[in-house]
Amino acid sequence: MNTIQALYDAQTAKAKYQAVAGAIRQAIADGVLSENEKLPPVRELAWSLQITPGTVARAYTVLTDDGTVFAEVGRGTFVAPLVLDDAPAWNKKKTREYARQDTDIVSLYSPKLPNLGQADLIHDSFATMAKRPDSEFLAYPGRDAALGAQRAALRWLSSMELGAVNERDLVLSHGAQNGVLMIMQAILAGAAPVVLVEELSYPGFRRAAQLLRAIVVPVPMDDHGIVPETLEELTKKHGAQILCTCPSVHNPTVRITSDQRRRDIAAVAKRTGLHVIEDESYRLSVSDAPTYRSLLPDQGWFVTSISKSFSPSLRVGFVVAPKAHRDALRRTGERGFFGLAVPLIHAAEDILSRPETYEMMDAIRLEMRKYIHAGVNALGGYDITWHPDVPYIWLSLPEGWRASAFAQAAEAQGAQLRTAEDYVPRNGFAPHAVRLAVNASVSLNSFENALERIRALLDNPPESLAG
Repeated sequence: MNTIQALYDAQTAKAKYQAVAGAIRQAIADGVLSENEKLPPVRELAWSLQITPGTVARAYTVLTDDGTVFAEVGRGTFVAPLVLDDAPAWNKKKTREYARQDTDIVSLYSPKLPNLGQADLIHDSFATMAKRPDSEFLAYPGRDAALGAQRAALRWLSSMELGAVNERDLVLSHGAQNGVLMIMQAILAGAAPVVLVEELSYPGFRRAAQLLRAIVVPVPMDDHGIVPETLEELTKKHGAQILCTCPSVHNPTVRITSDQRRRDIAAVAKRTGLHVIEDESYRLSVSDAPTYRSLLPDQGWFVTSISKSFSPSLRVGFVVAPKAHRDALRRTGERGFFGLAVPLIHAAEDILSRPETYEMMDAIRLEMRKYIHAGVNALGGYDITWHPDVPYIWLSLPEGWRASAFAQAAEAQGAQLRTAEDYVPRNGFAPHAVRLAVNASVSLNSFENALERIRALLDNPPESLAG
């Protein structure tokens, strides 16, 4: 720490955070700090340099953003290793710094991934596909056309607790949203079927149900997830056939349904015959909790995609069905759109079979963490819910503030975000809260500036925001 202090004193940068960053870069260049060596904790270094912890934190963020250091939640900040000549091609290209936009208009509406080489990998995948026999591109995909992609997808999902599963249980869809719709088409019956959703829930659940003219009924929640007793009452009262839920990372509140609560909900489903659709699209890391498919072998459905972890452009999703219903799901896809297009099937198989894809997904997750932490730092002191591997933050506004007015004021400051109203049925109650999604397609500096403007609104609310 004494060396960093001496180097800091020798810096000529006017901004203190830039001087701290410069001192650490010099210490690394001089060999004083080695690869993977832990940097001093923010508060300790701030005390040593007689500056604020916020200044040191900003310097660490700058260094993290340019790849000089990396942060691990709960462990600290470390000197990043150099990129070696035998590093993966995508990682070499990353050293050329994929351009990220500096802008005063930042959309926080939906998560946006950083460009760490996904497009290059997709280009390469399609170039490889071009060498396949012409005959594969001159006919409708046969029933076994997707087996390779199904097996590759199951390898990707191998760390998930899905219960007994094989490639025939997995059906490809055009993204997770299409997967949810396919399940509903395969299950729902009757003139006015009922679909249950969490009282704050992913809007796609409601939209899929409404397309099929189903009635949507919200289910109350507490801090642990859906309330099982109320779920059972509503299921029996309405004769509900499906529950849609995001238990591993609730969209939008970032709540995580506990292991015991999942088992309680599964017990309700078994007693009532309720099917449970679990959407696992948003979490960037693997959940260690059991899925409803493992808890409900005959009624549990698992839906995910590569949109939030790799790229949304391909629109490839995966549905793992209960064995008793997999044929009904497959027929739904065949009759609805004759199955996924052959080029997409091959692309999914190729991309999920490449080791560099998983390295890239890990790098994307770590890069997204930088933005999440920047958001948490900016909004510290306010009522926020977050997770280092979830690409959005849930902000409950202080009492008396209206979410819609706050969103309008934020947009006037160049930050677009979603209010709780987007997540409730038309006649539901919406708390005064907003969801801020991570936008890693813009520079970290632009993202931080947008969050600072939101913080300024929270600190100094205009009269139009007051309740």
